[in-house]
Amino acid sequence: MYTTIRTGLMALILSLAWSACTRIETEPRDWIKDDLVWDEMDRNATVAIFFLNDLYNFVPNGFNRIGSNPGDFLDAATDDAMPSRNNRVVSYYTNGFINVLNNPDPYWGNSYAGIRRANIFLANIEKVPATPQSITTWKMEARFIRALLYFELVKRYGGVPLIGDRIFTIDDDLSVPRNTFEECVNYIVAECDAIKDNLRKEPISDGEWGRIPRGAAIALKGRTLLYAASPLFNGGGISTDASKKALSGYPTADPSRWQKALDAADELIKLNYYALQPTFNNIFITKKNTEVILAKQSGNNTSIESNNAPVGYGTPTASQGLTSPTQNLVEAFPMDNGLPISDPASGYNAQTPYVGRDPRLDATVFYNGKRWLQRAVETFEGGRDRPGGNVVQTKTGYYLRKFMADFSNNTTYTNQSHNFIFFRYAEILLNYAEALNELGRTEDAVKPLLDIRKRAGIKAGTNNRYGIKSGITQAELRNFIRNERRIELAFEEHRFWDVRRWKIAETALNTPLFGVSIIRNANGTFTYTRQQVTTISFQPKLYQMPLPYEETTKNLNLIQNEGW
Repeated sequence: MYTTIRTGLMALILSLAWSACTRIETEPRDWIKDDLVWDEMDRNATVAIFFLNDLYNFVPNGFNRIGSNPGDFLDAATDDAMPSRNNRVVSYYTNGFINVLNNPDPYWGNSYAGIRRANIFLANIEKVPATPQSITTWKMEARFIRALLYFELVKRYGGVPLIGDRIFTIDDDLSVPRNTFEECVNYIVAECDAIKDNLRKEPISDGEWGRIPRGAAIALKGRTLLYAASPLFNGGGISTDASKKALSGYPTADPSRWQKALDAADELIKLNYYALQPTFNNIFITKKNTEVILAKQSGNNTSIESNNAPVGYGTPTASQGLTSPTQNLVEAFPMDNGLPISDPASGYNAQTPYVGRDPRLDATVFYNGKRWLQRAVETFEGGRDRPGGNVVQTKTGYYLRKFMADFSNNTTYTNQSHNFIFFRYAEILLNYAEALNELGRTEDAVKPLLDIRKRAGIKAGTNNRYGIKSGITQAELRNFIRNERRIELAFEEHRFWDVRRWKIAETALNTPLFGVSIIRNANGTFTYTRQQVTTISFQPKLYQMPLPYEETTKNLNLIQNEGW
């Protein structure tokens, strides 16, 4: 099993370096100096591989990563959740506190640091006497990570400076202007196409699991093209200045861009390797499975549980309950017959609100009465998991359940696989359906959605359409797909970006957030009352992030985004 390593390797590396060569050293050597990393006598490329492994650390981890000690899910900056703690930096996205000096997720410096290290690797790896095939594969890995880091920049800022293979020194002119959005998209797509056939072919061996496979390059290309075809970037940018408009997206709309997104999704599907897992939750707790295209590797642990599970369990299962999913999200899940709870024919009962629901709801949130660690979760007022007072606890009546193993009958947590998934096959099917529908092929777009709903545990119904009505229109299916992405990909860092690329954030994120107040009656039943918890806001300038102030003061050629 491949695990990224960033620190704690110095002694090992120095030991290996001494044993790999016979040169006598006359001065201390830093492990990252060129003559040690790119050692012409290191036939196993031991230290160079450590350098490559370190590149993986520049790719973000999605679990509780916004802020510190620990942080919050990015989804807590959407209508899907809120932080259980007060005054958290993730709330800056929903209360108007973001500015050029104050962005909890800037990612600019991290990305360009990773891009620089990728370029250093690419410029030097051929000095190491490894096999040509190994060197080629390693170079493709580095180029993939570089392309992914550019995508992370583009989805935040629009067009950014493309530096190619250059490795700047302090004597170079660093006043590099931003490339256009189109140039950046073309670069990322071209890189993915150039490297995909020299990456590892599926299936990946156990010993190399976590390394970048061919499918990841195709998935990155597909996500890039999906974003590029979406309303915000496809001629719908908010910039009024022509030069800024070209930086923030395509200046004019072209519906045919959806065809490129469709072709990329189709290319991955036609690998005939990736597939939906039979059980939804197993995707996240089984380290290696055919739905995972690429995930960030980590050692087995209990961090998700201890950070996010309900707060009322004592030692050794104490949890912090840091994430409060909203009633807004809970209501987005349909009944198990596939019908939305707003449909009178769905069978929904507001006083037994979790009975007969989409099974993915059970796998995504803790609600009152759900079994966990040998007792029912108590999120009623005064319950063990919502005691009131100053304890950090749910603000909505819900806790995050997703990504956790089934501990309903355990007495304690055990270490589990918690690899954050960057790309998985269900996303590809949703991308495929979205592109088909936008191209007017609405009934064709239904088929991949049926597969997703079938796996989720939705009932087929008499018409075998899993709750999707016959004769559904393009506009209706568009809304259906957007909701299906919301519930299928919840807390996987999609909602924050999806409402932006669809250009619906001014509605979706200017809204009250709701929770549920639950009163336990004398006879042991419960009364559920939907209640407003807070209101979030969204300003149009937040469709794209502000370039960091320190970057625009160091590089006067950087044009700031609209509104900042």
